Amino acid sequence: MSDQTQSTPTPATKRNIFKQLELDTRLLGMIGAFLVVCLVFNVWTDGRFLTPRNIFNLTIQTVSVAIMATGMVFVIVTRHIDLSVGALLATCTAVMGMLQTRWLPGMLGIEIGSPLIPWITIGLGLLTGALIGAMQGWLVGYRGIPAFIVTLGGLLVWRNVGWYLTSGQTIGPLDETYVLFGGITGTLGADWSWIIGIAAAVAAAAGLWSARRTKIRHEFPVKPVWAEVAVIAVTVLAILGFVAVLNAYELPERVVARDFAAYGCAQAEGCNVAYGIPYSVLLLIFVAIVMTVIATRTRLGRYIFATGGNPDAASLSGINTRLLTVKIFAMVGVLCALGGVVASARLGYHTNDIGTLDELRVIAAAVIGGTALSGGIGTIYGAIFGALIMQSLQSGMAMVGVDAPYQNIVVGAVLVFAVWVDIEYRKRTGAK
Repeated sequence: MSDQTQSTPTPATKRNIFKQLELDTRLLGMIGAFLVVCLVFNVWTDGRFLTPRNIFNLTIQTVSVAIMATGMVFVIVTRHIDLSVGALLATCTAVMGMLQTRWLPGMLGIEIGSPLIPWITIGLGLLTGALIGAMQGWLVGYRGIPAFIVTLGGLLVWRNVGWYLTSGQTIGPLDETYVLFGGITGTLGADWSWIIGIAAAVAAAAGLWSARRTKIRHEFPVKPVWAEVAVIAVTVLAILGFVAVLNAYELPERVVARDFAAYGCAQAEGCNVAYGIPYSVLLLIFVAIVMTVIATRTRLGRYIFATGGNPDAASLSGINTRLLTVKIFAMVGVLCALGGVVASARLGYHTNDIGTLDELRVIAAAVIGGTALSGGIGTIYGAIFGALIMQSLQSGMAMVGVDAPYQNIVVGAVLVFAVWVDIEYRKRTGAK
């Protein structure tokens, strides 16, 4: 009897195993929710949801919101909110659209089609976002106006500034090089996608193993070797599987036939050309890496999370929380401009309704990704997963014929549910 009792795992033993494996329950929950959403809609659409074509479209549709959501993490972590991100995106795209089609050719004499136009446009667009974001941060940090009020005013102001700049017109077509950032025509193709995918898989595996060795060197607890190998294997398979799915989506035959020589084909018929990884996804990966490094490896990141955890203690310890607020909102402005590059490039035009309700989607992505509205807690990868879940819901509902108003009802309900789950999780785990 005693032997049987000793061999039965106790709840404490199970908790120790989970602790030893260092499993992120939030990440596992998000992955589980994403898989459930995908499987439900795949069944509902008779297998159309998980096709390479839809996964490709889902990926490029997620990028713009995901880029902005990485910045919203820092805003919410410091106990603020930004309701102006969609309107700020619209102003930035209006500026970039006018620069390409009218201001640069008209004022500076740069010919339309010049290779300088897209890069000058993007640079000035990022500067516009940074200046507007910094101004809003100054009002919050130095003037003491609540971020909710400042950005609610910004939502109204910048949406209509964008309209005024374009006189309410649709601006385009945009520069061909600029449009590549939309991800539809701008892709790596099969060969370069595999090269970058394999390089990313090797880098991820090396990074995970290097982190383990660093922990051992500093005498920190580590996972069992088999668990570490399993995590590395799952990560590598996920990266290579993602590349394989995107490479399985091929260009339409009519496109290849129109200019088959450009795709390296000997003849127009029977030539299979894969889209591969979109440039916009590479941009998102770059942003995610930079924001993660800022959050986990820099003094700025430590100050952000310290301020969110306890603003009074952070201020007393010497952190300039007012300047920090300006930096965070300026950073969000830059990310809104980057998101605007992707959004307008995907459309090929600037439209007056671009970015509408993006503030809802961005905040929802950050919260669903585990960013605590009480401040001090949040992850960049969580926000990106949250954006992917939100876009999967909207894409799936659109595929089964759900009207747009009902889609927004579901998104709003999911946001409230995510906050409720977060509150219950903190109560049960004792997290702050």
